[in-house]
Amino acid sequence: MAQREFDIVLYGATGFVGRLTAEYLAKAGGSARIALAGRSVDKVRAVRDSLGAAAQNWSIIEADAGSPASLVTMAARTQVVVTTVGPYTRYGLPLVAACVEAGTDYADLTGETPFIRASVDQFHTRAAHAGIRIVHSCGFDSVPSDLTAYALYDRARADGEGALTDTDMVVRKFVGGASGGTLASILEARRTMSADPAVRTAIRDPYTLSADREAEPDLGRQSDAPLRRGAQIAPELEGSWTGAFIMAAENSRIVRRSNALLDWSYGRTFRYAEQVSAGSSVLAPVRAAVSTAALAGMSALGSRYANSAPARLFERLLPKPGSGPSESALSKGQYRIETYTTTTTGARYRAVIAQQGDPSYLATAVLLGESGLALALDGDKLSALRGVLTPATAMGDALLTRLPAAGVTFETVRLN
Repeated sequence: MAQREFDIVLYGATGFVGRLTAEYLAKAGGSARIALAGRSVDKVRAVRDSLGAAAQNWSIIEADAGSPASLVTMAARTQVVVTTVGPYTRYGLPLVAACVEAGTDYADLTGETPFIRASVDQFHTRAAHAGIRIVHSCGFDSVPSDLTAYALYDRARADGEGALTDTDMVVRKFVGGASGGTLASILEARRTMSADPAVRTAIRDPYTLSADREAEPDLGRQSDAPLRRGAQIAPELEGSWTGAFIMAAENSRIVRRSNALLDWSYGRTFRYAEQVSAGSSVLAPVRAAVSTAALAGMSALGSRYANSAPARLFERLLPKPGSGPSESALSKGQYRIETYTTTTTGARYRAVIAQQGDPSYLATAVLLGESGLALALDGDKLSALRGVLTPATAMGDALLTRLPAAGVTFETVRLN
Protein backbone atom coordinates (compact mmCIF):
# COMPACT_ATOMS: atom_id res chain seq x y z
CA MET A 1 0.00 0.00 0.00
CA ALA A 2 1.31 3.46 -0.89
CA GLN A 3 2.18 5.79 1.95
CA ARG A 4 -0.92 7.49 3.30
CA GLU A 5 -1.37 10.61 5.39
CA PHE A 6 -2.53 8.56 8.41
CA ASP A 7 -1.97 5.09 9.77
CA ILE A 8 -5.43 4.95 11.40
CA VAL A 9 -8.61 6.97 11.15
CA LEU A 10 -11.05 6.27 13.98
CA TYR A 11 -14.54 6.88 12.60
CA GLY A 12 -17.29 7.33 15.20
CA ALA A 13 -15.07 8.89 17.83
CA THR A 14 -17.96 10.70 19.54
CA GLY A 15 -19.86 7.54 20.51
CA PHE A 16 -19.30 5.96 23.92
CA VAL A 17 -17.12 3.10 22.72
CA GLY A 18 -15.60 5.42 20.10
CA ARG A 19 -14.41 7.77 22.84
CA LEU A 20 -13.00 4.88 24.85
CA THR A 21 -11.15 3.64 21.76
CA ALA A 22 -9.77 7.13 21.14
CA GLU A 23 -8.58 7.26 24.77
CA TYR A 24 -6.87 3.91 24.38
CA LEU A 25 -5.15 4.92 21.14
CA ALA A 26 -3.94 8.12 22.80
CA LYS A 27 -2.24 5.97 25.46
CA ALA A 28 -1.05 3.05 23.34
CA GLY A 29 -0.70 4.46 19.83
CA GLY A 30 2.91 5.52 20.23
CA SER A 31 4.16 7.08 17.01
CA ALA A 32 1.17 5.97 14.95
CA ARG A 33 -0.34 8.75 12.85
CA ILE A 34 -3.97 8.93 13.95
CA ALA A 35 -6.98 11.03 12.97
CA LEU A 36 -10.50 11.18 14.38
CA ALA A 37 -13.57 11.33 12.17
CA GLY A 38 -17.28 11.89 12.58
CA ARG A 39 -20.31 13.75 11.35
CA SER A 40 -19.87 16.75 13.66
CA VAL A 41 -16.44 18.38 13.55
CA ASP A 42 -17.18 20.30 16.75
CA LYS A 43 -18.06 17.13 18.68
CA VAL A 44 -15.03 15.30 17.34
CA ARG A 45 -12.80 18.21 18.31
CA ALA A 46 -14.23 18.13 21.83
CA VAL A 47 -13.28 14.45 22.10
CA ARG A 48 -9.77 15.15 20.85
CA ASP A 49 -9.35 18.02 23.30
CA SER A 50 -10.20 15.69 26.18
CA LEU A 51 -7.49 13.14 25.31
CA GLY A 52 -4.42 14.94 26.62
CA ALA A 53 -1.20 16.03 25.02
CA ALA A 54 -0.61 12.86 22.98
CA ALA A 55 -3.66 13.54 20.79
CA GLN A 56 -3.57 17.30 20.36
CA ASN A 57 -1.91 17.08 16.94
CA TRP A 58 -4.38 14.52 15.64
CA SER A 59 -6.32 15.70 12.60
CA ILE A 60 -10.11 15.87 12.46
CA ILE A 61 -12.04 14.62 9.44
CA GLU A 62 -15.67 15.31 8.65
CA ALA A 63 -17.36 12.17 7.36
CA ASP A 64 -21.00 11.12 7.25
CA ALA A 65 -22.49 7.68 6.58
CA GLY A 66 -25.12 9.46 4.47
CA SER A 67 -22.42 10.89 2.16
CA PRO A 68 -20.54 8.10 0.35
CA ALA A 69 -18.19 10.65 -1.22
CA SER A 70 -17.05 11.82 2.22
CA LEU A 71 -16.38 8.21 3.23
CA VAL A 72 -14.22 7.59 0.14
CA THR A 73 -12.30 10.81 0.80
CA MET A 74 -11.72 9.76 4.40
CA ALA A 75 -10.66 6.22 3.47
CA ALA A 76 -8.22 7.45 0.82
CA ARG A 77 -6.22 9.37 3.44
CA THR A 78 -5.39 6.42 5.69
CA GLN A 79 -4.02 2.90 5.76
CA VAL A 80 -6.77 1.67 8.09
CA VAL A 81 -10.28 2.82 8.97
CA VAL A 82 -11.47 1.69 12.41
CA THR A 83 -15.20 2.24 12.82
CA THR A 84 -17.57 2.12 15.78
CA VAL A 85 -20.55 3.50 13.82
CA GLY A 86 -23.46 1.07 14.03
CA PRO A 87 -25.84 -0.59 13.71
CA TYR A 88 -23.70 -1.81 10.84
CA THR A 89 -26.60 -3.27 8.88
CA ARG A 90 -27.85 0.30 8.61
CA TYR A 91 -24.60 2.23 8.25
CA GLY A 92 -21.77 -0.19 7.50
CA LEU A 93 -21.86 -1.23 3.84
CA PRO A 94 -21.20 2.26 2.35
CA LEU A 95 -18.01 2.47 4.43
CA VAL A 96 -16.90 -1.02 3.40
CA ALA A 97 -17.50 0.02 -0.21
CA ALA A 98 -15.47 3.20 0.32
CA CYS A 99 -12.54 1.25 1.77
CA VAL A 100 -12.59 -1.20 -1.13
CA GLU A 101 -12.63 1.70 -3.60
CA ALA A 102 -9.79 3.48 -1.80
CA GLY A 103 -7.70 0.35 -1.20
CA THR A 104 -7.84 0.79 2.58
CA ASP A 105 -7.96 -1.83 5.34
CA TYR A 106 -11.00 -1.79 7.64
CA ALA A 107 -11.92 -2.99 11.16
CA ASP A 108 -15.22 -2.79 13.05
CA LEU A 109 -17.14 -4.08 16.09
CA THR A 110 -20.12 -5.66 14.42
CA GLY A 111 -21.98 -8.62 15.84
CA GLU A 112 -24.56 -8.54 13.04
CA THR A 113 -24.33 -11.76 11.06
CA PRO A 114 -26.66 -10.57 8.24
CA PHE A 115 -24.40 -7.54 7.72
CA ILE A 116 -21.27 -9.70 7.58
CA ARG A 117 -22.95 -12.06 5.12
CA ALA A 118 -23.87 -9.08 2.91
CA SER A 119 -20.32 -7.75 3.19
CA VAL A 120 -18.92 -11.12 2.10
CA ASP A 121 -21.34 -11.41 -0.82
CA GLN A 122 -20.75 -7.90 -2.12
CA PHE A 123 -17.11 -7.23 -1.33
CA HIS A 124 -15.00 -10.31 -0.58
CA THR A 125 -13.84 -10.85 -4.15
CA ARG A 126 -13.34 -7.14 -4.81
CA ALA A 127 -11.42 -6.65 -1.56
CA ALA A 128 -9.20 -9.64 -2.32
CA HIS A 129 -8.42 -8.25 -5.79
CA ALA A 130 -7.70 -4.84 -4.23
CA GLY A 131 -5.27 -6.49 -1.81
CA ILE A 132 -6.99 -5.24 1.35
CA ARG A 133 -8.40 -6.69 4.54
CA ILE A 134 -11.98 -6.05 5.63
CA VAL A 135 -12.06 -7.37 9.20
CA HIS A 136 -15.35 -7.59 11.06
CA SER A 137 -16.03 -8.29 14.76
CA CYS A 138 -12.85 -6.92 16.36
CA GLY A 139 -14.21 -6.34 19.88
CA PHE A 140 -15.39 -8.65 22.64
CA ASP A 141 -17.48 -9.98 19.80
CA SER A 142 -15.62 -11.88 18.46
CA VAL A 143 -11.87 -11.64 19.27
CA PRO A 144 -11.86 -13.89 22.39
CA SER A 145 -13.82 -16.61 20.57
CA ASP A 146 -11.87 -16.40 17.33
CA LEU A 147 -8.42 -16.00 18.84
CA THR A 148 -8.66 -18.81 21.41
CA ALA A 149 -9.75 -21.26 18.69
CA TYR A 150 -6.89 -20.06 16.48
CA ALA A 151 -4.39 -20.38 19.34
CA LEU A 152 -5.52 -23.96 20.04
CA TYR A 153 -5.07 -24.87 16.38
CA ASP A 154 -1.64 -23.22 16.34
CA ARG A 155 -0.49 -25.05 19.49
CA ALA A 156 -1.76 -28.46 18.35
CA ARG A 157 -0.07 -27.99 14.98
CA ALA A 158 3.22 -27.03 16.64
CA ASP A 159 3.00 -30.11 18.88
CA GLY A 160 2.19 -32.40 15.96
CA GLU A 161 -1.02 -33.53 17.66
CA GLY A 162 -3.35 -33.47 14.67
CA ALA A 163 -6.49 -31.43 13.99
CA LEU A 164 -9.10 -30.08 16.38
CA THR A 165 -12.35 -31.94 17.00
CA ASP A 166 -14.89 -30.93 19.69
CA THR A 167 -14.03 -27.38 20.78
CA ASP A 168 -16.01 -25.49 23.42
CA MET A 169 -15.73 -21.91 24.60
CA VAL A 170 -16.94 -21.34 28.16
CA VAL A 171 -17.48 -17.88 29.62
CA ARG A 172 -16.25 -18.51 33.16
CA LYS A 173 -16.57 -14.92 34.39
CA PHE A 174 -18.37 -11.89 33.02
CA VAL A 175 -18.72 -8.70 35.05
CA GLY A 176 -20.27 -5.88 33.07
CA GLY A 177 -23.25 -5.01 30.97
CA ALA A 178 -24.31 -5.29 27.36
CA SER A 179 -23.51 -2.04 25.57
CA GLY A 180 -26.13 -0.08 23.70
CA GLY A 181 -24.22 -0.84 20.52
CA THR A 182 -24.27 -4.58 21.18
CA LEU A 183 -27.99 -4.56 21.95
CA ALA A 184 -28.70 -2.39 18.91
CA SER A 185 -26.70 -4.81 16.76
CA ILE A 186 -28.65 -7.80 18.09
CA LEU A 187 -31.92 -5.98 17.45
CA GLU A 188 -30.90 -4.91 13.95
CA ALA A 189 -29.91 -8.46 13.06
CA ARG A 190 -33.23 -9.80 14.35
CA ARG A 191 -35.14 -7.13 12.42
CA THR A 192 -33.33 -8.10 9.23
CA MET A 193 -34.13 -11.76 9.81
CA SER A 194 -37.79 -11.12 10.61
CA ALA A 195 -38.23 -8.98 7.49
CA ASP A 196 -36.81 -11.60 5.12
CA PRO A 197 -37.51 -15.34 5.55
CA ALA A 198 -34.62 -16.19 3.19
CA VAL A 199 -32.18 -14.30 5.43
CA ARG A 200 -33.69 -15.97 8.50
CA THR A 201 -33.11 -19.42 6.99
CA ALA A 202 -29.57 -18.57 5.93
CA ILE A 203 -28.57 -17.20 9.34
CA ARG A 204 -29.78 -20.34 11.10
CA ASP A 205 -27.22 -22.30 9.12
CA PRO A 206 -24.13 -22.75 11.36
CA TYR A 207 -21.96 -22.26 8.25
CA THR A 208 -23.72 -19.19 6.90
CA LEU A 209 -20.45 -17.22 6.84
CA SER A 210 -18.42 -20.00 5.28
CA ALA A 211 -16.08 -19.18 2.42
CA ASP A 212 -17.42 -22.26 0.59
CA ARG A 213 -20.67 -23.63 2.00
CA GLU A 214 -20.75 -26.69 -0.25
CA ALA A 215 -17.33 -27.78 0.99
CA GLU A 216 -18.31 -27.75 4.67
CA PRO A 217 -18.54 -31.13 6.43
CA ASP A 218 -21.87 -32.49 7.61
CA LEU A 219 -21.40 -32.77 11.37
CA GLY A 220 -25.06 -32.86 12.32
CA ARG A 221 -26.83 -30.34 14.51
CA GLN A 222 -24.66 -27.69 16.18
CA SER A 223 -26.75 -25.91 18.78
CA ASP A 224 -26.39 -22.20 19.51
CA ALA A 225 -28.07 -22.71 22.89
CA PRO A 226 -26.57 -25.80 24.52
CA LEU A 227 -27.45 -26.86 28.07
CA ARG A 228 -24.70 -29.11 29.39
CA ARG A 229 -22.91 -30.42 32.42
CA GLY A 230 -19.40 -29.06 32.64
CA ALA A 231 -17.94 -32.57 32.63
CA GLN A 232 -19.36 -33.07 29.13
CA ILE A 233 -16.98 -30.36 27.98
CA ALA A 234 -13.87 -31.11 30.04
CA PRO A 235 -12.94 -32.97 33.26
CA GLU A 236 -11.70 -29.66 34.66
CA LEU A 237 -15.33 -28.45 34.72
CA GLU A 238 -16.64 -31.41 36.73
CA GLY A 239 -19.53 -30.41 38.98
CA SER A 240 -20.50 -27.27 37.06
CA TRP A 241 -23.28 -26.51 34.58
CA THR A 242 -23.27 -24.39 31.46
CA GLY A 243 -26.03 -22.71 29.49
CA ALA A 244 -26.57 -20.54 26.44
CA PHE A 245 -24.33 -17.53 25.80
CA ILE A 246 -26.07 -14.51 24.28
CA MET A 247 -23.55 -14.00 21.46
CA ALA A 248 -22.92 -17.67 20.67
CA ALA A 249 -24.73 -17.63 17.32
CA GLU A 250 -22.74 -14.65 16.08
CA ASN A 251 -19.34 -15.69 17.44
CA SER A 252 -19.55 -19.32 16.35
CA ARG A 253 -20.12 -18.35 12.72
CA ILE A 254 -17.04 -16.14 12.81
CA VAL A 255 -14.96 -19.04 14.16
CA ARG A 256 -16.27 -21.43 11.52
CA ARG A 257 -15.51 -18.87 8.81
CA SER A 258 -11.95 -18.72 10.10
CA ASN A 259 -11.62 -22.48 9.70
CA ALA A 260 -12.94 -22.31 6.13
CA LEU A 261 -10.72 -19.35 5.15
CA LEU A 262 -7.72 -21.32 6.45
CA ASP A 263 -8.71 -24.22 4.19
CA TRP A 264 -10.18 -26.14 7.13
CA SER A 265 -6.82 -26.25 8.91
CA TYR A 266 -8.59 -26.55 12.28
CA GLY A 267 -9.97 -29.86 11.02
CA ARG A 268 -12.73 -31.38 8.94
CA THR A 269 -14.39 -32.66 12.12
CA PHE A 270 -14.02 -29.36 14.00
CA ARG A 271 -17.22 -28.84 16.02
CA TYR A 272 -17.53 -25.57 17.90
CA ALA A 273 -19.96 -24.36 20.56
CA GLU A 274 -20.16 -21.54 23.10
CA GLN A 275 -21.72 -21.49 26.54
CA VAL A 276 -21.60 -19.59 29.80
CA SER A 277 -20.86 -21.15 33.18
CA ALA A 278 -23.73 -21.22 35.69
CA GLY A 279 -21.44 -22.38 38.48
CA SER A 280 -21.58 -25.53 40.59
CA SER A 281 -24.13 -24.72 43.29
CA VAL A 282 -27.28 -26.74 43.82
CA LEU A 283 -29.19 -24.12 41.83
CA ALA A 284 -26.71 -24.10 38.92
CA PRO A 285 -28.70 -26.51 36.69
CA VAL A 286 -31.84 -24.45 37.25
CA ARG A 287 -30.09 -21.20 36.39
CA ALA A 288 -28.53 -22.74 33.31
CA ALA A 289 -31.83 -24.21 32.12
CA VAL A 290 -33.84 -21.03 32.69
CA SER A 291 -31.31 -18.74 31.00
CA THR A 292 -30.91 -21.12 28.06
CA ALA A 293 -34.66 -21.42 27.52
CA ALA A 294 -35.11 -17.64 27.82
CA LEU A 295 -32.36 -16.82 25.31
CA ALA A 296 -33.52 -19.48 22.88
CA GLY A 297 -37.09 -18.21 23.12
CA MET A 298 -36.17 -14.55 22.68
CA SER A 299 -33.96 -15.38 19.71
CA ALA A 300 -36.70 -17.40 18.02
CA LEU A 301 -39.35 -14.74 18.60
CA GLY A 302 -37.03 -11.90 17.64
CA SER A 303 -36.00 -13.50 14.37
CA ARG A 304 -39.67 -13.72 13.38
CA TYR A 305 -41.35 -10.68 14.90
CA ALA A 306 -38.74 -8.01 15.73
CA ASN A 307 -39.57 -6.07 12.57
CA SER A 308 -43.24 -5.88 13.63
CA ALA A 309 -42.64 -4.39 17.08
CA PRO A 310 -42.94 -0.60 17.49
CA ALA A 311 -39.57 1.13 17.17
CA ARG A 312 -40.39 3.38 20.13
CA LEU A 313 -40.65 0.34 22.39
CA PHE A 314 -37.03 -0.59 21.72
CA GLU A 315 -35.90 3.03 22.00
CA ARG A 316 -37.25 3.09 25.56
CA LEU A 317 -35.65 -0.22 26.51
CA LEU A 318 -32.20 0.22 24.95
CA PRO A 319 -29.49 2.47 26.44
CA LYS A 320 -29.37 5.92 24.88
CA PRO A 321 -26.75 6.41 22.13
CA GLY A 322 -23.48 7.72 23.54
CA SER A 323 -24.32 6.63 27.08
CA GLY A 324 -22.59 4.03 29.21
CA PRO A 325 -21.43 3.04 32.69
CA SER A 326 -19.48 5.27 35.03
CA GLU A 327 -15.69 5.21 34.99
CA SER A 328 -15.72 3.24 38.25
CA ALA A 329 -18.11 0.63 36.84
CA LEU A 330 -16.06 0.34 33.68
CA SER A 331 -12.88 -0.37 35.61
CA LYS A 332 -14.54 -2.99 37.85
CA GLY A 333 -15.73 -5.03 34.89
CA GLN A 334 -13.85 -8.12 33.74
CA TYR A 335 -14.14 -11.40 31.90
CA ARG A 336 -12.44 -14.79 31.73
CA ILE A 337 -12.99 -17.17 28.85
CA GLU A 338 -11.71 -20.74 28.63
CA THR A 339 -11.80 -22.69 25.37
CA TYR A 340 -11.27 -26.45 25.49
CA THR A 341 -10.47 -28.81 22.62
CA THR A 342 -9.57 -32.41 21.91
CA THR A 343 -7.46 -33.26 18.86
CA THR A 344 -7.62 -36.21 16.50
CA THR A 345 -4.76 -37.83 18.44
CA GLY A 346 -6.57 -37.48 21.76
CA ALA A 347 -4.52 -34.54 23.06
CA ARG A 348 -6.48 -32.02 25.11
CA TYR A 349 -5.74 -28.31 25.33
CA ARG A 350 -7.18 -25.20 26.95
CA ALA A 351 -6.77 -21.60 25.82
CA VAL A 352 -7.55 -18.82 28.29
CA ILE A 353 -8.16 -15.16 27.60
CA ALA A 354 -8.98 -12.73 30.43
CA GLN A 355 -9.16 -8.98 30.67
CA GLN A 356 -9.88 -6.30 33.24
CA GLY A 357 -12.50 -3.74 32.26
CA ASP A 358 -16.16 -3.94 31.26
CA PRO A 359 -16.16 -6.44 28.35
CA SER A 360 -18.65 -4.55 26.20
CA TYR A 361 -16.98 -1.16 26.65
CA LEU A 362 -13.47 -0.84 28.10
CA ALA A 363 -12.17 -4.26 27.10
CA THR A 364 -13.70 -3.91 23.64
CA ALA A 365 -11.95 -0.55 23.15
CA VAL A 366 -8.59 -2.23 23.87
CA LEU A 367 -9.31 -5.11 21.48
CA LEU A 368 -10.45 -2.78 18.70
CA GLY A 369 -7.58 -0.37 19.26
CA GLU A 370 -5.00 -3.17 19.14
CA SER A 371 -6.66 -4.58 16.01
CA GLY A 372 -6.32 -1.22 14.28
CA LEU A 373 -2.69 -0.89 15.35
CA ALA A 374 -1.94 -4.43 14.19
CA LEU A 375 -3.41 -3.77 10.73
CA ALA A 376 -1.54 -0.47 10.44
CA LEU A 377 1.84 -1.37 11.91
CA ASP A 378 2.40 -5.14 11.97
CA GLY A 379 2.65 -6.01 8.30
CA ASP A 380 5.24 -8.72 8.92
CA LYS A 381 2.90 -10.59 11.28
CA LEU A 382 -0.31 -10.26 9.25
CA SER A 383 -1.79 -13.06 7.18
CA ALA A 384 -1.27 -13.18 3.43
CA LEU A 385 -5.03 -13.56 3.03
CA ARG A 386 -7.05 -10.68 1.60
CA GLY A 387 -10.78 -10.04 1.34
CA VAL A 388 -13.51 -10.06 3.99
CA LEU A 389 -11.70 -11.76 6.85
CA THR A 390 -12.03 -12.57 10.55
CA PRO A 391 -9.74 -11.32 13.34
CA ALA A 392 -7.86 -14.64 13.48
CA THR A 393 -7.36 -15.02 9.73
CA ALA A 394 -6.28 -11.40 9.25
CA MET A 395 -4.05 -10.83 12.26
CA GLY A 396 -4.07 -13.87 14.54
CA ASP A 397 -0.30 -13.96 15.03
CA ALA A 398 -0.09 -10.20 15.49
CA LEU A 399 -2.81 -10.20 18.16
CA LEU A 400 -1.25 -13.14 19.99
CA THR A 401 1.81 -10.92 20.38
CA ARG A 402 0.04 -7.61 20.96
CA LEU A 403 -2.69 -8.48 23.44
CA PRO A 404 -0.52 -9.75 26.34
CA ALA A 405 1.56 -6.58 25.99
CA ALA A 406 -1.70 -4.62 26.25
CA GLY A 407 -2.61 -6.20 29.58
CA VAL A 408 -4.73 -9.06 28.23
CA THR A 409 -4.05 -12.42 29.90
CA PHE A 410 -3.59 -15.10 27.27
CA GLU A 411 -2.26 -18.64 27.60
CA THR A 412 -2.56 -22.00 25.89
CA VAL A 413 -1.77 -25.16 27.87
CA ARG A 414 -1.86 -28.89 27.24
CA LEU A 415 -4.05 -30.71 29.73
CA ASN A 416 -2.96 -34.36 29.21
